[in-house]
Amino acid sequence: MKKIQLLLPILLYSAVLLAQDRHFSQFYSSPLTLNPALTGAFDGKYRVGGLYRDQWRGLLEQPYQNFSFGADLRMDAPFSSKSNPDKVGVGLLFYRDIVNALDFSTTQIAISGAYHKSLDLGSTQFLSMGFQLGLSQRNVNYDNLTFQDQWNGIDGYTLPRGERLPENNFGYSDLSTGINYSVNPAPKVAFFAGLAYHHFNKPNVAFFKGTDIPKQPLLPRISAQLAAQFPINREHTLMMSPRLLFANQGPHMELNAGTNFRIEVDKTYGTSLHLGGWVRPVKNKDGFNLDAVVLMTGIEYNSILLGFSYDLNLPTIYKYKRTANVFEISLIYLGEFENDELLCPTF
Repeated sequence: MKKIQLLLPILLYSAVLLAQDRHFSQFYSSPLTLNPALTGAFDGKYRVGGLYRDQWRGLLEQPYQNFSFGADLRMDAPFSSKSNPDKVGVGLLFYRDIVNALDFSTTQIAISGAYHKSLDLGSTQFLSMGFQLGLSQRNVNYDNLTFQDQWNGIDGYTLPRGERLPENNFGYSDLSTGINYSVNPAPKVAFFAGLAYHHFNKPNVAFFKGTDIPKQPLLPRISAQLAAQFPINREHTLMMSPRLLFANQGPHMELNAGTNFRIEVDKTYGTSLHLGGWVRPVKNKDGFNLDAVVLMTGIEYNSILLGFSYDLNLPTIYKYKRTANVFEISLIYLGEFENDELLCPTF
């Protein structure tokens, strides 16, 4: 019966699972899901990274899982100034969201492109615009589900299923766009501001389809990102990176606000320690509440960054007297890093 209660909302109103729409605490570690304009927005030739999220293991026997893998390239734009060239970024994204209890999943493969326009002779300012085209598939496995009419009245759910269920998988296209502004006014000082518009084609994500069945569009999501990084000591061995992410999708809103610190441990080998934390208030149909306090730590070695974060979910502690156990692991590699004065925002 628990599975039935979960299945029907997914099949009929799968758009209500908006809280799982590309939701990562280490949002800057998955730049291609954050904002298409961040494709190629780094000082190097290429970037490869992955991010894994394990959610609610403390409450569910089979927790929710999210995984993203992205790779993007940065190159000089053709026909731009050789002394002060614009940049072009192209990227590939793989994303998968799994609700294990129902064997329900959303899988997406997307291509991204961005143009980074240099705004000054020193290439310290760039205005970027990006676009992303994704092909998504949703799937649910009916074999592991049982319904009330299958109960034989004695010892199990052995009777034939009477429900007429739709096809258990379907695909749809997903379009997103975004802009981003970055400025590097001084060595090791940078500011970033971006705006993204996801799912602007409003794809129908309902399993049930037909002329007499209302569509269930995936509501557009608008997100705004602000970030900065600057040294807080003369030796530039201690960096501070405050950041802010606002996202709104239909009746749902979330805000991530906090800061990261980068502590240089060994300049010769490029080793640094990252520590950070932020809070995430959210708004839904029930009003505002503080969803989580996020703690993060990471290690940077040359061009490799490994991060780990943990969400302390306050509502579940208050309601169920136990932790939800939400954690993420990220790994990023920057190839042929060009500018050691500025490292793009991560984690």
